[in-house]
Amino acid sequence: MTGNQLSFPENDRIVPGAEWDELIPEDAGWSSSHLASLAQDLADGRSTSLMIIDAGRIVFQWGDVACKSSVASVRKSLINILYGIYIAEGRINPNDTLADLEIDDITPLTEVEKGATVMDLLKAKSGVYLPSVYDTDKGRPPRGSHKPGTHWFYNNWDFNVLGTILERQTGQTVFEAFASRVAAPLSMQDFSKDDGHFQHGPESRHPVYKIRMSTRDLARVGLLYLQGGRWGETQLVPEKWVQESTQPHSEIGEGKGYGYLWVTAAANAPGDSISTDVPMFYASGFGGQYIIVLPALDLVVVHKSARVDHGVNHARMGEIIRKALAAVRRSEHFGNG
Repeated sequence: MTGNQLSFPENDRIVPGAEWDELIPEDAGWSSSHLASLAQDLADGRSTSLMIIDAGRIVFQWGDVACKSSVASVRKSLINILYGIYIAEGRINPNDTLADLEIDDITPLTEVEKGATVMDLLKAKSGVYLPSVYDTDKGRPPRGSHKPGTHWFYNNWDFNVLGTILERQTGQTVFEAFASRVAAPLSMQDFSKDDGHFQHGPESRHPVYKIRMSTRDLARVGLLYLQGGRWGETQLVPEKWVQESTQPHSEIGEGKGYGYLWVTAAANAPGDSISTDVPMFYASGFGGQYIIVLPALDLVVVHKSARVDHGVNHARMGEIIRKALAAVRRSEHFGNG
């Protein structure tokens, strides 16, 4: 499945330096009154912060955008950036199998399972259905029921093993690599390698790599991918990698797809409650952690909730994103006056 490929906006590639630049909403075609209504709506206690980036500048921010908290499963989209960099450099081969990389686990892998490739893991199609750290067996297919590369399953085993592979092939932890290869070139304001830690467990040799980040740093990630992996004059991540990562390779709901560790939603996708009338791709994590990229509108929307026990679910995020976009669609900025 390779349809619905998004195109990246052609603009001046404005990126923030040490600080973000801000737009005056009305000058940029946004309704200040609608944004004020959005801010009031966010103050229900479940959201911690929200940022809207319009063509590389802040048009709206609410809450503590510098607060660092768990990104939950957004971590998977973050490691995608590193894989794009290291595959391009030849340090990781996406066609290597688990056997090639000598990957095994507490429960030994079968020969068929060892045939899964790095690319299968990036697509969540390894066919390895073993216990993993920080996971349950809910919905897990029976072991051996699908060959590698044939069936999509949101599988923490795959995602955790990607962390192990990256460390073995590069000699750096996910956190060290992200700090030097992503956070530094993007001039992130808050992230350091100490904002990551591993969670080990008796189920598997492969730990969870857990990450804490601020809203304003996650917005830089969204802007990087909005601009096709380019940051200013530097092509930090190959554009082809970003394109391939953010198009659907599996259909996981009507109009909803899965790329390489990023989720895609077609316009008005019946199978995705956060979809709008323009296509998007996004990273999401439990409790309301989101990086949402809308290339057709040149927008990035980032939401965080530090209260994962009473956070923002997917349906609620849909309400927030549609209310945010209503603030611009009532203007002539995008031809919707």
